[in-house]
Amino acid sequence: MSRRILPIAILLFSVQVLFAQTPQTAEDYNNRGLERQGKGDLDGAIDDYTHALAMKAKPSTIATAYNNRANARTGKGDYAGAVADYTKAIELDPKNEENFYNRGVVLQTKGDYDAAIADFSKAIELDPRLAPAYNNRGNARKGKGDIEGAIADYTRAVEVKPQYAEAFYNRGAALQEKQDFAAAIKDYSAAIELAPKFFEAYANRGQAKQSKQDFDGAIADYDIAIQLKGDDASTYFARASARESRKDLDGALSDYSKVLEFDPNSAQAYANRAAIQALQGKTAQAETDFGKAFKLDPGLRAQYKEFIEKRHLKVKL
Repeated sequence: MSRRILPIAILLFSVQVLFAQTPQTAEDYNNRGLERQGKGDLDGAIDDYTHALAMKAKPSTIATAYNNRANARTGKGDYAGAVADYTKAIELDPKNEENFYNRGVVLQTKGDYDAAIADFSKAIELDPRLAPAYNNRGNARKGKGDIEGAIADYTRAVEVKPQYAEAFYNRGAALQEKQDFAAAIKDYSAAIELAPKFFEAYANRGQAKQSKQDFDGAIADYDIAIQLKGDDASTYFARASARESRKDLDGALSDYSKVLEFDPNSAQAYANRAAIQALQGKTAQAETDFGKAFKLDPGLRAQYKEFIEKRHLKVKL
């Protein structure tokens, strides 16, 4: 089991206005829609924004209603509807960078990286200091496999906003993908300094340290990550691997058992635990675990064939 190093994206921008008790105008419906949206009533919010759009109002007010309805639709997973609404907002207010930014976020979520990059670029053109647009354009470029372009965007994001923990984390992940582990560790450390409870930064820094054979440092990071999020199977798996490398078989065995508590279908965890049990002379347990592993993933048989034969284990190969 390996951890997917995922980029962190910033949330959508929303327009903040005061709440009106009794809707009479488009502005009032916008206000009540925001109030409902803030309480999690997305359907009610969408209904209010739709009422606002049906009324006479300034183009900027109508654009705001489209933007707000798009945000609510995004919250419901209606990405096509959200893109359509952001597009209407852009037509009415083409100099508002937030509309381009928000549409870019949704397009990126849909996997339409080229269109997302175009929207983030337009947002940056309108506001060259919009750090989230650089960060998310970096995510979209990374999604396309353009690691160097992504790193350049993350770098610009932290130049514009030096306290931007997510951008440091994202650049660290991109550098880790390039196997520049020392630079990745430096960026993860910067993210952690800015956000001391950043679970993913600890977990990924642990991986980078492990890649540099710093097993003690990796385990220390995994320890903190587990304190922050104790139900993440991949972190236990990573710590088990690091403990194995340090010849701490009891610790590794315990961690693989935790992996299986959270992910009982992890064939690799069963196989790894079985190998440790065999080394410790726990033959019956090893045979049972190998049997479970091979049932879940028959492809593992070839990987462990020599190991099993050498120890004369009674496991069907």
